[in-house]
Amino acid sequence: MPIPRILVTGGSGKAGHWIIQHFLESGYDVINVDTRRPATPLCRTIVADLTQLGQTVSAFSAHSTGNRAPYAGVVHMAAIPRAHEQPNDEIFRVNNLSTYNVLEACGLLGIRKAVIASSESSYGYCFADRFFAPHYLPVDEAHPQLPEDTYGLTKVINELTAAMFHRRDGTQILSFRIGNVVCPEDYAPIRARFDQPEDRLRMLWSYIDARDLASACRLAIEQDGLGCEPVIIAADDTSSSLTTEELVKRYLPGTKTFKRALTGRDALISNARLKALLGWRQAHFFPLT
Repeated sequence: MPIPRILVTGGSGKAGHWIIQHFLESGYDVINVDTRRPATPLCRTIVADLTQLGQTVSAFSAHSTGNRAPYAGVVHMAAIPRAHEQPNDEIFRVNNLSTYNVLEACGLLGIRKAVIASSESSYGYCFADRFFAPHYLPVDEAHPQLPEDTYGLTKVINELTAAMFHRRDGTQILSFRIGNVVCPEDYAPIRARFDQPEDRLRMLWSYIDARDLASACRLAIEQDGLGCEPVIIAADDTSSSLTTEELVKRYLPGTKTFKRALTGRDALISNARLKALLGWRQAHFFPLT
């Protein structure tokens, strides 16, 4: 049986490293496409500017990879990863154009599956000038997307871009609305600030371990017939030692609508759709000590 192949864009970044490692451990041949080489190489890297369609198509093609075996899919994580770190017009240009070019390249080259990085930021409360509470809890895929920032806007546009390419080319595309990505080394600094829960209010104390994100990416590539839709990927629990009831009472007192009861340290962002669609289960929970 041939070794399955996967393209990961942005594999030199924080989440990309763990995504590549997981695919390698799962028996995949992995190609990383990024604007820079990783600090710790795990696989072959093709350096390319994904805002240039020609470079994107060339990087994805057999003429660059030296292997004519078809790809199982593309995991597209390359982007400016957060708001307020580059000028807004550059965030808009890079994030929207790179996603368009990646999905255009998939259509042109016959790559039938893709996962793209959307974000919880698309709901708007993360980077709004004035924080606003969600309309209801837990937040799910049906919650209105109300970004007031360019970064969140790019994620809404990318989801619409994915829908267009699915209609045109039939590409299976899941847009993962990703919570705050944490790696093993991130837990201790967050725990050290547990006495300041307001630090993580704007992400509703959500998180996703990079290793759990990686497993979801693999499941999305390995399953057929998923169509095209946004899917929240966040942990079952919060990144706070307080109970969810206490967090809501203290920081979200105006929220009166609850789609289900929230007990213990239940997350305020729902991953129910992810579990139903992919059979995904969380493996890495926030350690309280």
